[in-house]
Amino acid sequence: MDILSVILIIVLLILAHEFGHFLTAKLSGVKVEEFGLGYPPRLAAFRVGETVYSLNLLPLGGFVRLLGEEDPTNPRSLAGKPIPIRTLVLISGAAMNILVPIFLFAASFMLPQETAVGRVVLQEVASGSPAQQAGLVPGDQIVQAGGHDIYNSADLIYRIQLHLGSPLELLVQREGQPLKVTVVPRWRPPPEQGAVGITVSTEDPQVRKVSYPFWRALPMGAGALVDTLKLFRNEIWGGFIRRTAPQVGGPIAVFQIAGEVAQAGPGPLLAFAAFLSINLAIINLFPLPGLDGGRLAFVLLEAVRRKRISPRREALVHLIGMALLICLLLVVSYYDLMRVMGQE
Repeated sequence: MDILSVILIIVLLILAHEFGHFLTAKLSGVKVEEFGLGYPPRLAAFRVGETVYSLNLLPLGGFVRLLGEEDPTNPRSLAGKPIPIRTLVLISGAAMNILVPIFLFAASFMLPQETAVGRVVLQEVASGSPAQQAGLVPGDQIVQAGGHDIYNSADLIYRIQLHLGSPLELLVQREGQPLKVTVVPRWRPPPEQGAVGITVSTEDPQVRKVSYPFWRALPMGAGALVDTLKLFRNEIWGGFIRRTAPQVGGPIAVFQIAGEVAQAGPGPLLAFAAFLSINLAIINLFPLPGLDGGRLAFVLLEAVRRKRISPRREALVHLIGMALLICLLLVVSYYDLMRVMGQE
């Protein structure tokens, strides 16, 4: 059931992406020749108007086939539309993958989830760290961080990671008295120290089931989306600052992580699906041939040059790029498989 849940989520995320292209193409007057569920070979199909809707054998997502994506001679083809419309159609898939996580996060917040609630207390403060410079001392209880209540150590770590390199206001309880301090988490902390230089523990923890009504969960979902985008930005920027290579994983790694998350319940799985959708949107906008970002790069290059690149040449670049991406995916999947077999 965990594997089926993961497959269903990935299929739905890909379909949401393709539906973004489908919707904007229809609204922009681009002819949609086919909207497919799954990938060929085709099992069944029916036509509504000028579009064929098909059910295909390989249940790995879906696709949208537009008229003449590299042929500008037909006014109803994608390539025959003005630059703003082509740009809109190309980015709409990623935009849909950014919009969907709001509702996935909201659904996650609406489901009851077990949460540890206790007193988050400083155990150690490293010498010369941002925490010491801000005046924090062992025994301080962290009540809030960045205006958000802190219920456990994970909450505090999450808020710290969101504010790497920027001021983070903490509300501290010290000997029964409230105190506000500001720390600036470091991008490159010394070994054995965190970004702030503290060791914390959650004292007197109690496990509670927490859920929120829809009218609270929806804005929380939007906030979680913004926070996740910040974490993506911090991870990328932090890699440059720390000069560390990003961790790369393929479909096998995604299935492994998703399977582990699924065992924690539907709430965490929905949150992971939101994270995966955002990841899909960002990767798809990379200016790599074969991806939407690669096609968008050609459109922007045309806007700068004020001259269209040969459709045949562009198609060849995308074909070669897609082949290279598939090869890269196979290599990453091989190392993922070796890692999984090594763990077993």
